[in-house]
Amino acid sequence: MSVNAVTEQASCPLDWRLFLPERWDDDAKRRAACQVPQQVHHRSKWQLVLDMVDELEGWGLRPPVLVADAGYGEVGEFRQGLDDRQIGYVVQVKADTSAHPEQARPTVAPYTGRGRRSRPRYRGKPVSLKQLALAAGPSACMDLIWRRGSKGLQRSRFLVLQIRPAGITPRRQAAARADGVGWELPLRWLLVEWPASAVEPVKYWLSNLPDDTPMVELVRLAKLRWRIEQDYRELKGALGLDHFEGRSWPGWHHHVTLVSVAHGFLTLERLRRPQPAASA
Repeated sequence: MSVNAVTEQASCPLDWRLFLPERWDDDAKRRAACQVPQQVHHRSKWQLVLDMVDELEGWGLRPPVLVADAGYGEVGEFRQGLDDRQIGYVVQVKADTSAHPEQARPTVAPYTGRGRRSRPRYRGKPVSLKQLALAAGPSACMDLIWRRGSKGLQRSRFLVLQIRPAGITPRRQAAARADGVGWELPLRWLLVEWPASAVEPVKYWLSNLPDDTPMVELVRLAKLRWRIEQDYRELKGALGLDHFEGRSWPGWHHHVTLVSVAHGFLTLERLRRPQPAASA
């Protein structure tokens, strides 16, 4: 797994991590055979990404915005980790991710004179992102062009709302920051892709970017992962990322380093070539 720098024209791996299954932590024989360093232990994939972000920060590299697929975006702790680092993000999530509408607020139940006083909480149950999008309806959507590619204009229909992501992690973090008094779940952008030919939305993203972020910029960032996905296919097939057959920790790191260098040279050559005009 990697963290990549990416633009519309190219992407480049900046840092890599090898995921170590939890069962390896207590398998001394296997660790010794593969030369796994003693200080390296199992960490979940989202934690490894935050580790790489922190390491890049130490190198003087700080992402202006981080984009990620639903495997990471779904994890509340991952989004909170980016919030804590004050890093903007546009991350894909699933349709059943829970949230409150923008206007929802925590309230305190009237005191009856007996027992403890009620603490502020959201009285209504959160709903899924899909339900929030369907409630807004297709009439709230907008047709947008986010890129002109070799196959012409890339366009679709999108909906954007401000919502309050729910779930255990957002609720605990919001309450902890306010010491349980007057807390609110933070507002986040919900971006939804809802093609005119579809009866319901097909993709969802959450973002912590500022309130004045243009909708087209949210769409452009959300769709930027196409570049990484395309380059990953090249890394795996043409440049040999998938061809490593060794069994050692140092060997894998040597392999991905060479693959990254090869990809960097190939990317530079491409950027030097004149770009063909796109056809509509």
